[in-house]
Amino acid sequence: MTEALLTSTAPVFEVEEQVKGELARDLLRLEVAETTAGLKTLKARFTAVGPIPGATDEGQLYMDGAILDFGKKLDVSIGPGPEARTIFEGYISGLEAVFKEGKEPEVVVFAEDKLMSLRMTRRMKTYKQMSDADIAQSIASEHGLQAQTDADGPTYDVVQQWNMSDLAFLRERARLIQAEIWFAEGALNFKTRDRRTATELTLVQGNHILELQARADLAHQRTKVKVSGFDASQRDTVDEEAGSDAIQSEVSGGRTGPAVLEQAFGERVSYRVREAPLKTAEARGWARAEMLRRSRAFVTAVGITRGSPDMVVGSKLTFERAGKPFDGAGYYATSVKHTYDLKNGHQTHFVAERATIQEGA
Repeated sequence: MTEALLTSTAPVFEVEEQVKGELARDLLRLEVAETTAGLKTLKARFTAVGPIPGATDEGQLYMDGAILDFGKKLDVSIGPGPEARTIFEGYISGLEAVFKEGKEPEVVVFAEDKLMSLRMTRRMKTYKQMSDADIAQSIASEHGLQAQTDADGPTYDVVQQWNMSDLAFLRERARLIQAEIWFAEGALNFKTRDRRTATELTLVQGNHILELQARADLAHQRTKVKVSGFDASQRDTVDEEAGSDAIQSEVSGGRTGPAVLEQAFGERVSYRVREAPLKTAEARGWARAEMLRRSRAFVTAVGITRGSPDMVVGSKLTFERAGKPFDGAGYYATSVKHTYDLKNGHQTHFVAERATIQEGA
């Protein structure tokens, strides 16, 4: 399949499901960002002076609430022709006017997806005999949202939410078992990485990739992770550990961080002490999750492409011509930011990670 050597595209803005061509005309810069922690955000900067319908002189734009106003639904798509993709669906939450001597006035719009509701709701609540996935279901129902959950983990006797926003609390629960949060297709998603589906892209250095920094780093790698606590019902200590086998199911070749660490420097063990488990199942699940977190980030890649509308958090990436240690498949996008401006057009900034380097590196 051939690719166009040059494409020209601009974002398409819809406000309350109505296409607003003037927003594309007056756009100066657009940023749409998301990570594995959820809450997709938008920041768009527009020229705030221009032609006024029915008037002979130009005037200030977008400051009367007619097009841009708090709470209005805002959708943005980008990409050339049939490759256009919706990269943002959310609601306007902030408006800013910028005035500088010698420059035209500007208006900056801030928007967030539906997880904004979770961010703005704080509560104190007790959850009994529930897993983290069950808690996600409960929080979604509080906000009138559907929930798609698929995350293994222990069932807790009691979990307490102490004056935290629903989003902060859900992120904390996700961290414990290495689940990810996002809003898509009308539902709150709470799933572990191995159960998240997304696009697959091959990126070639010198073609799709404009800039790439790839690093394999042993600083945070460990050969084992141990978690300890006390089970009051059994009147006994809880001691669980996770080793390099935790990551093996996610790799198909190459050398993992724990393996390289042990070969280069010997055994290095980490003790997870931030939380105290009260059951063996909790300790086992938390130890495995922490081992996965460390191992997955052995190789990190920070890059910019010449506009990849299909790239989302969770996309599986393959690099070509990125150097022997870093070539190949297995990269997972953990942070994606789509930008557009008049100088560079559409660019996609990403952070991805992989658990291995190639053999022979």
